[in-house]
Amino acid sequence: MNILTTWLRSYLPALDVTDAQLAEDLTLRGIAVEGIFPAPGGSRFEMDITTNRVDAMNHYGIAREAAAIYNVALKPLSDHAVSPAATGKLFSVRIEATDLCGRFTACVVRNVTVAPSRGTIADSFAAIGQKPISNAVDITNLVWLAMGQPTHVFDLDMIEGGIVVRRARPGERLRLLDGTERTLVSDDLVVADEKKALGLAGVMGGWDSRVTEDTKNILVEAAWFDPATIRASSRRHGLHTDASHRFERGADFNAAPLANGMVVKLLFSECRGEPGGPLTDVIIPEFAARTANRPAITLRISEIKRHLGATLDGTDISEKLVAQYLSALGCKLTASGDGVYSVQLPSWRLDLEREIDLIEEVARVYGYNKFADTLPSFSGAVVELPHAAQERTLRETLLALGYSEAVSSTFVAEEEAATFSAAPAVAMGNPLSAEAGMLRPALTPGMASMLAENLHRDVNAVRLFELGTVFTGSSVEVHEETGLALGATGAAAATPLHAEKDALFYQVKGALATLIANFDGAVTFDAQSLPAWIEPGRGARALLAGETIAVFGELSAAESQRRKLRQTAVLAEVRAQALLNRPLRRALAHELSRFQAVERDFSFVFPDAVQWYSISAALTRLGITELQSVAPVEIFRDAKGKAVSAGSHSLLVRAVFQSSDRTLTDDELTGWSQQIAAALSGLGGTQRA
Repeated sequence: MNILTTWLRSYLPALDVTDAQLAEDLTLRGIAVEGIFPAPGGSRFEMDITTNRVDAMNHYGIAREAAAIYNVALKPLSDHAVSPAATGKLFSVRIEATDLCGRFTACVVRNVTVAPSRGTIADSFAAIGQKPISNAVDITNLVWLAMGQPTHVFDLDMIEGGIVVRRARPGERLRLLDGTERTLVSDDLVVADEKKALGLAGVMGGWDSRVTEDTKNILVEAAWFDPATIRASSRRHGLHTDASHRFERGADFNAAPLANGMVVKLLFSECRGEPGGPLTDVIIPEFAARTANRPAITLRISEIKRHLGATLDGTDISEKLVAQYLSALGCKLTASGDGVYSVQLPSWRLDLEREIDLIEEVARVYGYNKFADTLPSFSGAVVELPHAAQERTLRETLLALGYSEAVSSTFVAEEEAATFSAAPAVAMGNPLSAEAGMLRPALTPGMASMLAENLHRDVNAVRLFELGTVFTGSSVEVHEETGLALGATGAAAATPLHAEKDALFYQVKGALATLIANFDGAVTFDAQSLPAWIEPGRGARALLAGETIAVFGELSAAESQRRKLRQTAVLAEVRAQALLNRPLRRALAHELSRFQAVERDFSFVFPDAVQWYSISAALTRLGITELQSVAPVEIFRDAKGKAVSAGSHSLLVRAVFQSSDRTLTDDELTGWSQQIAAALSGLGGTQRA
């Protein structure tokens, strides 16, 4: 925004620093001056004001900052406003939407002459780059540039009855000042008369009640509207105006009557208007309590010293300076002894909520660059979070397996939330877009998108994982837990155990088995209760001690086509929170045996229903201490059903025997081999000759 230094100095007659020094000092205190340009009588500051400082988005707000910095007097704005008339008929104002409008002021000015602006207004607008419209409309713009409160003027003769602030009727049509016609919804707030809508509240006025050169009588409006309502209407209709920019960030609840009085006074002088009655001021007490009449904050000087420490000159900030700075910013301090104050917050600083906010204000006005560089005091030791070891194990395992950690958006589209999770997703109250309207209930949508982005950029072999928070429930009660997703595509060659088309799936299965094996409990797999995003017949779930820990499989054809994936992708959704709540498996180191290991192979034909974990568990139950390991070496199926019948597979199992204290004998090996053969036969296997 543009600020004129001549305008600033009109509020600060005792200010004696140069424009360059003023710009530097404001910038050091968070009121950033991005550029200084020549202007008649002084300079034009191009400023970047952060969204939480709506109070500084005007000349008077910045003048207030300068007054605090330099400890100079600030002229009151009331000098520029007309005092309300004591007699006459109040203009009728009724607030029906008492949950959306907290205050509404109205005042009538009669016999105005509407013409192009001239004199001070025209000169100021030319210097600041503001487009002039007419003297009456330019006055409202001048007032928000001066003190930040948007106002509006209506052609009084176009209003039927009084003013009604209400919700729009569904399907109600309103032609706005930009000439466009909008269809309103019940969530829109309108300023209306007894028969029709006159304007979209806090965003833009209506065409039919606009002030023109034929206007003779004017109704001046200044109000306070609920920020969330204005923000929603502005986004819904694609309108971002100077008024909505301020209202949706939280305007000053007490500014409306003052701004109305300033507009009225200028209408008297610039448009030769005449008083039409006293000021109507309708207040909703609940909003006043939440904004202008917030409870006082306790401020302790000891806390200021503790947080800020010593200044460059080696002293602490004095109690006198604290009172000076906060009073200049609009706070009212009441001492209660022993360096403790009760601080009543100004209505224009809604960003101040806690004691620490006031401490920061003291530091900011004093100057961050004037404090000595010191390290905070510390006692004790760094305390690791409860699940730190488990999280570290998850990351280290996946990184060792060749997966790279990635981060996706926390927001997903409603359709993706429903596709990738059976749990209820949390809708955003003010989404950035329709594609980001929900908090993610699962990490797999983001993982699928990241795989697609890599493939679209010619990265054909991708292994990714993401460890992050997922959200379920509703906007009333949000449940958060840690989730984990794996994604893989490309670079999966055939192995002795798996055909090429299956290799990628079994790579991901192996990664999950390795990952989950870090935690206590037996790991098993089955293909039950799989979600719809997995291609039918191409997925499975992993269980730890009988509890479902993960589902994984090839991304369905529909989802792959929607993301334009040109090759197979395998995704896994892991309930990381369930793993984090489990103890890690303790690694035990054994002394290596100096005696020879012996291998024995067993070739069996099994029904396809017999899975490897059943075989491994059966051999473990034999309790052979010298059995160091068993592993599948070769798997074979015969599509024609000749060598191996249909529905069965041939499996070569390799067992490794070794003793820590002796060389094994042939009799021992023969006995153990017979036990293993019997156990495999007991599972339904048939030994091959």
